[in-house]
Amino acid sequence: MTYNYTFIYDGECPFCNHFSELLEIKSNINNIKILDGRKNLTLIKSLLEKGYDLDKGAILLKDEEIFHGADAINTICKQINNPSSSLLLLLSSVFKSNKRTNMIFPLLVRARRLVLISKGIPITLV
Repeated sequence: MTYNYTFIYDGECPFCNHFSELLEIKSNINNIKILDGRKNLTLIKSLLEKGYDLDKGAILLKDEEIFHGADAINTICKQINNPSSSLLLLLSSVFKSNKRTNMIFPLLVRARRLVLISKGIPITLV
């Protein structure tokens, strides 16, 4: 079955930005749209009203399903097959495991916050 994916990330976060670029260019996932949450605030506000806060992690829309944070990363990494980037191959291998994703993801959220604060960028989008 073919799904439509929309991956929403924080475009000011260098980690999120790089991962999103790799997804878009090197993942070989069909039917994926990559959106910078900072440029799509109406969508971000509607997702926040449903309980999905981009400040706490990326958001993945898989047709009508919504995945957030570690679940979003884990779900999209499970879709990556034969990426044309060794870094994306490594990341997808690490984050295909629910256990590893749940262990590592909180550290990534903290790293994002530290980087944004150090750059003087607000961590909250809305």
